[in-house]
Amino acid sequence: MSEQPTPTKQDKKVTGTRIAVILVRGLVNVSADVKNTLAMLRLLRKNNCVIINDTPENKGMLIKVKDYVTWGTLDDTTFKDLVEKRGHEYRGRTTDSKQKYSYKTFDVDGKKYKPYFRLNPPQKGFGRKGIKVAFKVGGALGDRKEKINDLIKRML
Repeated sequence: MSEQPTPTKQDKKVTGTRIAVILVRGLVNVSADVKNTLAMLRLLRKNNCVIINDTPENKGMLIKVKDYVTWGTLDDTTFKDLVEKRGHEYRGRTTDSKQKYSYKTFDVDGKKYKPYFRLNPPQKGFGRKGIKVAFKVGGALGDRKEKINDLIKRML
């Protein structure tokens, strides 16, 4: 039997699609595993949004917290609107004095922005059945695919 090499960080494939993730429900009485996963996704408050890459690791984290967030693929026009209206420019340092830690930011047109967006609650609400039911059934949770763009525009 021949041994196959283990994949390194450089071998991981990142597709060009971006996923917008919005925390819909609050964090009271949530299990520790779910809280840790939401912290890894940098979702710490209700109605916060983060942009992540479409990787298998990120999809696994989304499936783990599917009862608290909604997500979908983000198009370019909505991304530009989101950065223009709700993007906070990061003016702090990018690394500490010993070059040991680096701070998370992302670049758009040469400017550094914080990795999360604080949004308003959506106009006309999340859906007919509220925030405790999956999107496929008429609620707000889970994968929305391209309809996340409509939700973000209502939350800007």
